[in-house]
Amino acid sequence: MSDRFDRAAAELLALPDDELFARGDAACRAAFSDAVHVRGLIEASNACVRACAYCGIGRGNAGLPRYRLSDAEILGAARRGREAGLSSFVVQGAEDPEFGPLRLARLGEALRRELGGEVALTLSFGTMRRDDYAGLKAAGWDRYLLRFETSDPELHLALRGSPLSERLRALEDLRDLGYEVGSGFMTGLPGADEARLAADVALAARLGLDMAGIGPFIPHEATPLASAEGMGLRPALRAVAALRVLLPLANLPATTAAGSVAPDGRERSLAAGANVLMPNVGPAERKREYELYPGKICLDEDGMKCLGCLGLRVASVGKRLDFGRGDSPAYLARTGQEATA
Repeated sequence: MSDRFDRAAAELLALPDDELFARGDAACRAAFSDAVHVRGLIEASNACVRACAYCGIGRGNAGLPRYRLSDAEILGAARRGREAGLSSFVVQGAEDPEFGPLRLARLGEALRRELGGEVALTLSFGTMRRDDYAGLKAAGWDRYLLRFETSDPELHLALRGSPLSERLRALEDLRDLGYEVGSGFMTGLPGADEARLAADVALAARLGLDMAGIGPFIPHEATPLASAEGMGLRPALRAVAALRVLLPLANLPATTAAGSVAPDGRERSLAAGANVLMPNVGPAERKREYELYPGKICLDEDGMKCLGCLGLRVASVGKRLDFGRGDSPAYLARTGQEATA
């Protein structure tokens, strides 16, 4: 039985591109004006124990050099980002036992001491126990990203080897524990069609996410989906615009994957309703090894040097970079807080 989110997503995705993108852009500007929030991304480890069928850093990719950043390297990257004016950081990694809850808690405490209480800290290290998430929240992490990737339970199980319900339960735990909660999905996975796209958008809306990342599936030659065909940028743009209308106060990134399938993919995402960019500020020499998919952009550039380029790109669609915390208005509204610069 369909609900209002299913119906609304289907109605939005029935619109022609121009009308849908215009609605997404209008909703974004109404909530965020011309601001594009910037997060400093640090990719801490590519040593994954999982074997997700779409992911290039899964354990089955024997040809990929593995790395783990030290805590000192992570702190150094965050320090440089802070000196450049950033007030929001995302530490992301593979599901790596060496980055367990205790180490991540200590890292959160160290980052909080290094950067101060006014900086927003986001973590993305997969599914954990509720008690682990609670400990990480107490250690200073504000936000958590955990993408569900597809709303189809059978496809989720086939691609990830774990039930979708487990992922959704973790998202519920994170919300209950007071995190600013992020999730999202890939467009163009095998068997994708308009009905599945609408279902993915509807699930993200139904979850009431504070943040939602939507990017196109890009086949990787070292995965079981090597011979699959992606569907390019258009479905991702349509999903961004539709979700912006349904979740007007959520933060929606213009993803690196969008910029990897089309040179102007991030700009077009911003013009369709996205309002966040996440340049990689980690060690430049490790960027190539965090190979989620082939053709990833900005692999040879220092993250700090990327900021000037991003400013020009954002200006091309009539927007500007904002280096503040960029708290989600959706999160602030549901927790009764006021925005912090």
